Amino acid sequence: MSTQPTPSNVPTLAVLSLLFASSLWGLLWYPLRLLEHGGLPGIWTTLVAYSTALAVGGVYGWRRRAELRQRPLLILVLALAAGWCNVSFIVAVLEGTVVRVVLLFYLSPVWTVLLGRVFLGEQLDARSAAVLVPAMSGALLMLWVPSLGMPWPQDSADWLALSAGVTFSIANVLIRALQDVSVSIKTLAAWLGGVAIGLTWIVAANLPLPEVSSNIWIGAVALGLLGITVMTMSTQYGVTHMPVYRSAVILLFELVVAAASTQLLTDETISVREWLGGALIIAAALVSARQQAER
Repeated sequence: MSTQPTPSNVPTLAVLSLLFASSLWGLLWYPLRLLEHGGLPGIWTTLVAYSTALAVGGVYGWRRRAELRQRPLLILVLALAAGWCNVSFIVAVLEGTVVRVVLLFYLSPVWTVLLGRVFLGEQLDARSAAVLVPAMSGALLMLWVPSLGMPWPQDSADWLALSAGVTFSIANVLIRALQDVSVSIKTLAAWLGGVAIGLTWIVAANLPLPEVSSNIWIGAVALGLLGITVMTMSTQYGVTHMPVYRSAVILLFELVVAAASTQLLTDETISVREWLGGALIIAAALVSARQQAER
């Protein structure tokens, strides 16, 4: 018998947990920028934060290390996909406009449909079109460059946000495929991937160790402990205790928090064209969630 929760028995704590997690994700850009202004580049903050989360979670996950031998290749790919997703998203919100980055990230339902076609042989029928058409139309509006007469990412932040959405979809597909692996191991794999990608980025770019005060380093550790760890655990709890389509809709609250916080704390602006494109992308995400409910 399936243990998947139904809408009628979803605990209030699961809903609150997801709202809390999505609020933290929507506010993540602010402490990241404070640390960057303190002299700690985003990629170094990412490395420290995810190393902290991994160290904390590793104490518990070590007892389940035998699971790593069950599906080692898929767990490795999951770690790399989730690691790139997290690192690229963090760097993107530091380099670009926060709301624009979040909206481009939420093109992930498009990549899920396309990945299903390529790897699972799923047909691109009317249901797929209901997701692809509004999402791609929204992307077209957001990425349109008048001088080129075509859509194209404007800067590295756009590229990173798009790649974060792609790898997020890959990670979600792998999480579903690894049903015989515990949530704790999959979470540790994601954190390990963040550390590996961050360290590789630093070495490849030959970035020197920043000379910052101890308070800044402590702030990065605190972000990993009170931010990354808490956000991940809250998300995992909420997703585990409610139907996927409901959690997908609730997690969109991240966009609301990101938009409100940037309006209050920065002078960033989003054009009408970008808002229209974003509305189409969010509509596609809601349609995708509804389709999951029907399944």
